[in-house]
Amino acid sequence: MAGICRPAPNVADVSDSFPRQYARTQRLTLGEPRDLTVTADGSRVVFARTRSGADPVNCLWRVDVATGDETLLADPTELLASIVTGGASLPAEERARRERMREGAAGITSYTLSGDGTLAVFALGGRLFATDLDTNRSWHVPVDGPVFDPRPSPGSGPRDAEIAYVKARELWVTGLDGRSKLVAAEPGDPDTVTWGSADFIAAEEMGRHRGYWWSPDGTTLAVCRADSSPVQVWHISNPADPAAAPRTVRYPAAGTPNADVSLHLVPRAGGASTEVSWDRLAFPYLAKVSWNEYGLTVTVQSRDQRDVHVLVVDTTTGATSVAWSDHDDAWIELVPGTGVLIGDRQLVVCADRDGSRRLIVGDDVVSPAEVQIRAVISAAAERVVVTGNPVDDATVLHLYSWTPTGFAPLTQGSSVNSGVVSGDTIVIRTLTVEEPGGRWRLPSGTTLGTCAERPLVRPQVSITTHTANVATTAVLLPRDHDGSPLPVLLDPYGGPHAQRVIRSHNAFCTSQWFADQGFAVVVIDGSGTPGRGSHHERAVLHDLASSVLADQVDGLHSAAERHPELDLGRVAIRGWSFGGYLAALAVLRRPDVFHAAIAGAPVTEWRLYDTHYTERYLGDPREQPEVYDASSLLPMADRLTRPLLLVHGLADDNVVAAHSLQLSSALLAAGRPHEVLPLVGVTHMTPQEVVAENLLLHQLDFLRRALGLLTPGSPGELN
Repeated sequence: MAGICRPAPNVADVSDSFPRQYARTQRLTLGEPRDLTVTADGSRVVFARTRSGADPVNCLWRVDVATGDETLLADPTELLASIVTGGASLPAEERARRERMREGAAGITSYTLSGDGTLAVFALGGRLFATDLDTNRSWHVPVDGPVFDPRPSPGSGPRDAEIAYVKARELWVTGLDGRSKLVAAEPGDPDTVTWGSADFIAAEEMGRHRGYWWSPDGTTLAVCRADSSPVQVWHISNPADPAAAPRTVRYPAAGTPNADVSLHLVPRAGGASTEVSWDRLAFPYLAKVSWNEYGLTVTVQSRDQRDVHVLVVDTTTGATSVAWSDHDDAWIELVPGTGVLIGDRQLVVCADRDGSRRLIVGDDVVSPAEVQIRAVISAAAERVVVTGNPVDDATVLHLYSWTPTGFAPLTQGSSVNSGVVSGDTIVIRTLTVEEPGGRWRLPSGTTLGTCAERPLVRPQVSITTHTANVATTAVLLPRDHDGSPLPVLLDPYGGPHAQRVIRSHNAFCTSQWFADQGFAVVVIDGSGTPGRGSHHERAVLHDLASSVLADQVDGLHSAAERHPELDLGRVAIRGWSFGGYLAALAVLRRPDVFHAAIAGAPVTEWRLYDTHYTERYLGDPREQPEVYDASSLLPMADRLTRPLLLVHGLADDNVVAAHSLQLSSALLAAGRPHEVLPLVGVTHMTPQEVVAENLLLHQLDFLRRALGLLTPGSPGELN
């Protein structure tokens, strides 16, 4: 990989530790190829990658599929240096996009290819850039910014492309010469109205991070209009800087109004727009939009999320007709990549049928009930490629292919796989427990180069897949452990939409570091976590507390039967976000089992969390207040008898700091001692290097104090 990767500056000269490495490398993600796109003809793959495992700036690269030769296309540092003096700053829309996507890197963190695969466009510091993939030339397109989410017209190339982009609250189109035109906005729009951007709920909870789509012929754009005026106003302040004005956000908490979102067909050349019509009162959520040669479809969802329609749009009148609908008495899961036409009114969708999530093509259920479909990554008439896992083993993830002749796996074994597809070309990424990081494999068998650092810990993990009575569990012990009793640390997420126990080396690095400090670490994926079928996911309906906590307790006791080293008289639990909620819940409800807890960014009162996520599981708090009361931590404050550390970023706009502050206030009112660690200027993803490193160290110190593992005045030792 000569010429591709370079040593990280000032890294080789320091005495490294895993917490420092983990922070410096942004959780070991820097230096790995990411955001891959296969060109339409399948001959080239474009991707982003930093030049070292500690360099946060992503460059744009191209690899030849046949030869495996890699070429640097665009270096952000050089591009910005050629036009900017004094540096550049990100527009507010880009900062919000990165927070919603948990994006901590810099440089080219997103880009879009033209339909013919010869042009890439991207934004840097709010400025618009383009790259010719044939000549490797990159240049600044001189438009007024700041620019957000640029996308070239389909089928165009470096000579004739037009590029749509969002500027503030408006959608613009420009030629490569910088001659731009406003195409989507209305005179007199208030500052609560945006055109071409995803609203908060779509980006945070539905996986829809964009707000406009080109027609296949490049003459029209389907553009979201989002009016956030109905959404309540919250203020996020910086107590460390009392002179700074609070940041105002529109946050749709459970039971309160959402943004009003509509879709409009806008001519590229300008002129009157046509609104896409559907019953927005019954189906207020615009979940997905797809526009290909077979037509324009929109996927809409009811507020209670029990009903979904996929609508086909008449692109002349804006009228819609229902092409597919589904109902579930619990909720409908939105599956990435679905709602796509692959023929004349032939749709690719997914639905829960016979106990698992199934792939449906047209009118036919085409995947077996033994496979839980997780996402559609490519949909065409000749082949649909999906990710999924055997329902009896959610620790793995595989690629499967449907063709008119049948449904078959493309990968197998004890691994986690994903991929990108165009035509006959499939590029597959594989993770295993045995090797760090992931490997992107071209059809020829060549792997893309990686500059990622090797972790300074090596997980020694024992994984037990779920049974009828016990959740999927991983146990990690200190390296070279002698078999003596060990204090236990549970390290779960433990709730909907996320897994911790997967066949991936890097997934267990932090847990192994805690193990190497003298703990037996137990990671449990209990009720509500994905992959195990419909009944398992819906076990949290109307109760986000009982079954998830019971699974942690049962999993802990089962692990102790297999590993007698676990000392059940010294058990702690740590977690972040839902995991933070679970950690605090554990010491409040089950102090007989859990002796200390670290709750990071916990949701303590579900009325303070957003509509789409919370109402999916708990319903509307105005209609079922008792359900919210039963899952809230605040009424349990007087039960605390164990050490509890609350950690929260004061700049968090997802799980706002009020969650921890309200719980702390309730604990204080009840006379229950606890600790609070406020993180100034930190959001939900804690991207700052110094924060990420020292936060791990602080947690370790708390655990040792709380479990009596330190003598007074002893700082302990780090491994």
